[in-house]
Amino acid sequence: MHIVSDILTSIVAIEHVYILVLEMFLWTTARTRKTFGTEKAFAEATKSLAANQGLYNGFLAAGLFWGLIHPNAATGHQLQIFFLGCVLVAAIYGGITSKRSILFVQGLPALAAMIAVLLF
Repeated sequence: MHIVSDILTSIVAIEHVYILVLEMFLWTTARTRKTFGTEKAFAEATKSLAANQGLYNGFLAAGLFWGLIHPNAATGHQLQIFFLGCVLVAAIYGGITSKRSILFVQGLPALAAMIAVLLF
């Protein structure tokens, strides 16, 4: 069942790589503006802020991947718990302060992965 937790953690990591790409490189595109519900002027004005957010999402993904490939299984497990916890906190905060759907889009996969990591 360890494979289940690895798959779920990988999904969360890949999701955060995707968010990194959206926020760092595609922030002002029509598709990304639609995804985040922003107007063109707002996207242009917040481009550097979004890139900074994207960078942080990349750090979360890197930490999760690090936990998955760490040669010491116990350390890798601890890394996954830490970074999934960070994703959960960010999702809760984002869901409360920004957009409720963040709780479901980011928080739910992270919660499922966290439960799997803790159980397996």
